[in-house]
Amino acid sequence: MKSDEMSKEEKINKEIKRLNSIYKDLPKKEKAVIDGLVKRAAYMRITLEEMEQDLNENGFVEWFSQSEKTEPYERERPVARLYNTINKNFQGIMKQLSDFVIKEPPKPEDDGFEKFVNAR
Repeated sequence: MKSDEMSKEEKINKEIKRLNSIYKDLPKKEKAVIDGLVKRAAYMRITLEEMEQDLNENGFVEWFSQSEKTEPYERERPVARLYNTINKNFQGIMKQLSDFVIKEPPKPEDDGFEKFVNAR
């Protein structure tokens, strides 16, 4: 099933599964801590994608008039403001989630020293 044929709920559940797969090796206590963050992040990501589609089709600004008697002016569309707010919150949640990713220790960089020492 194509992504655009799925319901919002199906897309959110798919994203929850994707995120949970990243954290599958975490201890149970830590998984319990991030459960709510994963659900919020999934919801926000799908909502942002929907908003992006709307913004791509309709733009970030619109012509607006208070009444028929006043000259219309260009203003930010409400969805653009909401998009920015949700995106900022989404980035914060993703930062929190990234702190739970099990990180592998960095591999030492080969600076050529061993080769130099062994060549003597």
